[in-house]
Amino acid sequence: MAEKSPSSRAVTRDQWEAQIAALDATNPPRRVRKEPITVAGILAAAFGLVEAEGFDALTMRRVAAALGTSPGALYAHVRNKAELDDLLIGQLCRKVSIPEPDPANWRAQIVDVCRQLRDQYLRYPGISRAALSAAPNSLDTLRIGEGLLAILLAAGVSPQNAAWAVDSAVLYVAAYSFEASLRRDPVTDTDGRVLDQAEHIARLKMLPPTHFPNMVTYAHELTTGAGHERFDFTLEQLFRGLARED
Repeated sequence: MAEKSPSSRAVTRDQWEAQIAALDATNPPRRVRKEPITVAGILAAAFGLVEAEGFDALTMRRVAAALGTSPGALYAHVRNKAELDDLLIGQLCRKVSIPEPDPANWRAQIVDVCRQLRDQYLRYPGISRAALSAAPNSLDTLRIGEGLLAILLAAGVSPQNAAWAVDSAVLYVAAYSFEASLRRDPVTDTDGRVLDQAEHIARLKMLPPTHFPNMVTYAHELTTGAGHERFDFTLEQLFRGLARED
């Protein structure tokens, strides 16, 4: 029988495995190029984290992990968590539309601005806490105060009353939004039962009338309010007392 030529001989199993292993050695996997870290990217990752898990989950370390980098890499763009919070609030305020002041329609205008800001806060549970923690350094945030002040001054409200009213309104929007974030999940008792409006009313009516006559009598009024009815009521009462001072 004629001997097979070297080119037609089958390789051994060891030789076959060696050839396969050599594929990785001769063709190393191509590195995936990382996107550069930017302030916009940091903010997008932070917003995503808050939207998914709430403001308490927001840390520089978690943002860095979401971007596939180290916390140290973030500090070249954002100095600390406080600055990150300020930038986030500024980004939300940038989305609020400020109207040209209309003295004949000033209450509706100012309530609309507050509603817009509230809706931005509510999209990211708990983020309004950042607006409560420190004075704003973002020009986008200060733009809200400037716009509200302009509306009130154009309506003839005195500068002092206008200034305090704006401060009260912005503070209330942030506080309302933060409280709403705490009520995202149903309130339950220690047995896991949901405390809905009917249960709250029932518990108030269990109070002794001798000690809590008004709370027992008006239990229903104390627990009503669908949607943002309480929000609108409070703002309307806040601005109702402001009038032109000639």
